[in-house]
Amino acid sequence: MTDHHQSTRGKPRVALVTCTALPDLDPDDRLVLAPLAARGIAAEAVVWDDPAVTWTAYDLTVLRSPWDYALRRDEFVAWARTVPTLANPVDVVAWNTDKRYLAELAAAGVPTVPTAWVEPGADWHPPADTGEYVIKPAVSAGSQDTGRYDLADPEHRKLAAAHLRRLGGAGRVAMVQPYLDAVDTAGETALLFLAGPDGLAFSHAIRKGPMLTGPDLGVAALYKEERIESRTATPAQRDAAERALAAVPGGPDRLLYARVDLIPGPDGAPVLVELELTEPSLFVGYADGAPDRLAEAVATHLARPS
Repeated sequence: MTDHHQSTRGKPRVALVTCTALPDLDPDDRLVLAPLAARGIAAEAVVWDDPAVTWTAYDLTVLRSPWDYALRRDEFVAWARTVPTLANPVDVVAWNTDKRYLAELAAAGVPTVPTAWVEPGADWHPPADTGEYVIKPAVSAGSQDTGRYDLADPEHRKLAAAHLRRLGGAGRVAMVQPYLDAVDTAGETALLFLAGPDGLAFSHAIRKGPMLTGPDLGVAALYKEERIESRTATPAQRDAAERALAAVPGGPDRLLYARVDLIPGPDGAPVLVELELTEPSLFVGYADGAPDRLAEAVATHLARPS
């Protein structure tokens, strides 16, 4: 079989990994193409489960928008193990694609949203109090299969139980977290880190508005639209993010990129919602120079000894 990707003589080749629904990449990711070309790097979008791709033809394979992996996580991780020079590394991908990593980070002293884990077939009894809660699968992307429930509402309690039965019936571990009211006012802050000559370095931050408006009714979507704007990270947020990254197995300096999602907790201090190391949106279009910094991160990884 002839490889359908044509070699570019003399230029490093980089695969930017996506999915069938986004064959030309997410628009934000396309912003890095020109800065990469300016550095003499030939980059192209490649669908992760395309059987015609020869992954050894690339000098670096960078995960970007393979957002359909959630229902095929084992297949995705098995594929990742076959890909040479994968960024981020495959052991990080295997760890980070199951949100039970949050329990490990909490045990390591990283402030995280309190989480209850519900195994398939296990009973779940709604808390006695009447707060709002979020239910989602431990393996998910883009807020798929995620709902917000007000347990003071009897109908919401029924829908929450139905959501958990739906996830458990599909063999999926569920997670139940208190809904943090601050997301409705302060929003969620995502801190973006990119590889540099001295290791992973802070690049920029954005604010995400609230996304969850009510229960999940079982309607699948690849991802949900987000309300994004630039934000200046506070020292407390920077410190919380760096604490989370320091707890990554193998250390953070192997990473090409990282995104740390934080929300103010009940006392106002930032708590970790998710540590995105596999296929996060990097929001490079919201910060001056960020597409160039991402291109430089790719160049940095290409220059590392294999």
